[in-house]
Amino acid sequence: MQWNQFKSSLAAETPPSNVSKYLQALWYDGKDDWNQSHNIAQDIEDRNGSWIHAYLHRKEGDISNARYWYQRAGKPVPSYSLEKEWEELVQQFLL
Repeated sequence: MQWNQFKSSLAAETPPSNVSKYLQALWYDGKDDWNQSHNIAQDIEDRNGSWIHAYLHRKEGDISNARYWYQRAGKPVPSYSLEKEWEELVQQFLL
């Protein structure tokens, strides 16, 4: 799947069936369903899941919790927009 296809899939009712849990979490976030996105991300027990989890808590405004998850992911807390980070995450997992 490519970036444009993923973005277009946000018009659908459900995420594409052939995407990873990472992309499912990001898809729900792209649909403004923070809770469903968080439910998926918190069950992914690796650095990538921690990165998505960190992003979600940054978006929520819970910076101390976000810092914890960025540390678990081995990533610095970004100084750029949430939109840019969402795109960066999606691009990472589309590879």
